[in-house]
Amino acid sequence: MTESRTTRLIRRYFHERSLRVKVLLTQAPLSLTVMLLVVHAVLIYPEVFGKPIFTAGLWMHAAILALCVLVPWDRLPHPSFLAIPYLDFVAIGFTREGSLEYATSAGLLILFPVFWLAASGLARKTAVVSSAVATLLLVWTPVFLATTPVAARDLGKPLLFPFMMAGFAVAVVTMTSSMDSQRLQVVAKDAQLRASLKASRQREQLLSTVLDTVAVGLVVVDGGGHDQLMNSMQRANHALAVPEGAVNPAEKDLLVFAGDRTTPLEAEARPVRRAVKGESFTNYPIWIGSGDRARAFSTTARTIRNEDGDYDGAVIAFQDITDMTAAMAAKDDFVANVSHEFRTPLTSIQGYLALALDEPELLPGDVAKYLTVAERNADRLSGLVADLLTTDAMEVEKSLADVAGLVADSLASARPAAAINGVELTAQAPASLAAWVDPVRIGQVLDNLVSNAVKYSPDGGTVTVRLWASGRDLLCEVQDTGLGMSSAEQAEAFTKFFRADSALQRSIPGLGLGLMITRSIVARHGGTISVCSERNVGTTMRLVLPDCVEAPGAS
Repeated sequence: MTESRTTRLIRRYFHERSLRVKVLLTQAPLSLTVMLLVVHAVLIYPEVFGKPIFTAGLWMHAAILALCVLVPWDRLPHPSFLAIPYLDFVAIGFTREGSLEYATSAGLLILFPVFWLAASGLARKTAVVSSAVATLLLVWTPVFLATTPVAARDLGKPLLFPFMMAGFAVAVVTMTSSMDSQRLQVVAKDAQLRASLKASRQREQLLSTVLDTVAVGLVVVDGGGHDQLMNSMQRANHALAVPEGAVNPAEKDLLVFAGDRTTPLEAEARPVRRAVKGESFTNYPIWIGSGDRARAFSTTARTIRNEDGDYDGAVIAFQDITDMTAAMAAKDDFVANVSHEFRTPLTSIQGYLALALDEPELLPGDVAKYLTVAERNADRLSGLVADLLTTDAMEVEKSLADVAGLVADSLASARPAAAINGVELTAQAPASLAAWVDPVRIGQVLDNLVSNAVKYSPDGGTVTVRLWASGRDLLCEVQDTGLGMSSAEQAEAFTKFFRADSALQRSIPGLGLGLMITRSIVARHGGTISVCSERNVGTTMRLVLPDCVEAPGAS
């Protein structure tokens, strides 16, 4: 509900005033009218002032006006101010009686106190009855005070006037009741809106404080691509993109580069512009700034949709990953340097193992077997070192291989570690299963999965390797009853250098590279690998290599 201009003025200049001012303002129309009556009498009928009853009425009006001004109505009980209109009835009676010969309409002054009582909103029924009774006394009193006998006709003749005043009072009561109701609704609505506005400002302040607290730059744009919100962190980030000496650079002049730090990003490829076009993305790398001030950021954007599903803006987050990028680069350099250092002793180990196995008939049977296992694992370690250096360039050379034999070899390699942990190794595989795979790489996958299953079962248990074919697809599961992983750890299991909390707590050795390399090998075979795990229950690794199993009878 909206206030009209008149309603606002009435509220401002009357309802919001003190009770003393409101009493004075309500009495003012009658007092001004009486003053006009006096001026009129001076000009037209000055002899009226010779009548004591007329002058008594005027003095009463003056006294009543003084009461309105002098009495502290705010300190008295609220309805006490209604004494003024009742006193007005008496003063008007004197004024009317004294001016009948000169101003026959003086009795209409009674409209003012009648209106006051009816419009006060207090005891509305009493106001209607009082108005009728007061008017009736006004017209009957002179009849009773007359020297002539009182006749019924004399009493009935002026009755229309009290009836009119009663009807007028009813009309005013009805009208003011409706107006009061509307005014109260407006006041309540106004209070509600003020409370809502205050709460909205508080929420806005809270949101602003929260956004300025987080260590992530945030930008909110509307459906037209205009900035609506930017926290203090993002303002600092934006300052990095401003070229030195530039005051208000255009978007194309901002120092924003691709993830390689050197290639300037086209305006259409920049995060905010992509978000304005309706794109959503995660971990989009950019660099902002140049020279020593340059910082690396991972940007993420999510679109805002209206009720119709149409684009209505976006939120873009800028997370500073400069330190993380530097740390990852340092870690990669460290791994690369260590891997290079591994190559020399590994080459020597492989050479001497090859020499020892040149004439296996001269060696005891068990020794030849042990050296064969050692040579295979040395080759695996050599491949791992190579993978650390050139993971992205890993090559897969497929040939027809017996995958069941690769499973048996992996279990044989893991038996010493399994015996130490008290783990039982079992295989559920056919005697032979030919498939077109890279036997070295798939052997590496099986070794990684089986050794992990044994390693993460430090309290004993069972490790089961299942191998089977489904049509032309090759499927393999490695299941353990070990420590298991949480859902969060499963999501990070194939990430480079990731180690589960349980492994760190028990100081289980490892670099967190095995599963990452395993996934790369499986992916290069066109396959997939997944993990299903539960804390303190165990883990199952499942890989699928599609369309590689050799069909029976195929050459």
